Amino acid sequence: MLRGLYTAASGMITEQRRHDTVTQNIANINTPGYKQVNSINRSFPDMLVSLMGDKQSGYAKRIGKLTTGVFAEESMSSFVQGDLRETGKASNFALMTSLSLNDPATGQPIPFDASGKYVSEDGEVIYRPEAFFAVMDNNDEVRYTRDGNFTVTANGELRTSTGQRVLNNQGNPIVLAQGQSLEYMQSDAQGNLFTYDDTGTRVDVATLGVSVVNRPQELVRDGNGVFRAKDPEAADIQPLPQQGLEGVQVRQGYLEGSNIDTAQAMVDLLAAQRAYESNQKVIQFYDKSLEKAVNEIGRV
Repeated sequence: MLRGLYTAASGMITEQRRHDTVTQNIANINTPGYKQVNSINRSFPDMLVSLMGDKQSGYAKRIGKLTTGVFAEESMSSFVQGDLRETGKASNFALMTSLSLNDPATGQPIPFDASGKYVSEDGEVIYRPEAFFAVMDNNDEVRYTRDGNFTVTANGELRTSTGQRVLNNQGNPIVLAQGQSLEYMQSDAQGNLFTYDDTGTRVDVATLGVSVVNRPQELVRDGNGVFRAKDPEAADIQPLPQQGLEGVQVRQGYLEGSNIDTAQAMVDLLAAQRAYESNQKVIQFYDKSLEKAVNEIGRV
């Protein structure tokens, strides 16, 4: 009976975490570049239950398997491309990505599903490479984001909406010269910022630092739509080549919206609530059964 209590309790904890994850997604529907989080649940290993036999025969009758509950193993980020929204602001940038990857065995493009994942015949899970803006926090640590809502400080530093410094293709913070303004600058598809002088000559200002993460599942959320790489080598992070890369485009005057499916999020929210209530009723049933066993049956 106590095993049932533990199973129901683990279900309640799991559904609570699932509910919190969906709530976080809903709260960030309007956050530029936000990537949806999916809660991955796993069951505990099944136990083989047998009826022990007598000492002479040693015969044990197999009863069956006992499921010992479920737990929230991890939260996975979905890096699916969000919709681009035109803002008309020169300080807004968005990344349009549709990177492909070839299978080393066949040389053919890997057919990723809608979530950017592919499972090979031998069970290996492969994720589609993704591109991010490279930024630097106050501790001089490199971070990665899809939020291109940039601003310029009084001293000319290009920063994100959360105050992180935007890096160039050399890994250094972008600082505009005195008198320069993003409002008068243009950007090409590779993120090269440029303007024109009085004679009509193009003047290159800087190049936005765009990094291609070949294993985005290795990134860790750092809050505010920002990711960090615990092991850059494991994540296989490469700078965007100067000549650009097919499948990656920088769009000026646009912002990438969150990739949250609002309808599915509401369904998941209600499902988590109903599952939580069901496990709660199971615990109440076990509680009443234990009360009856102790106070009534045990009194006989």
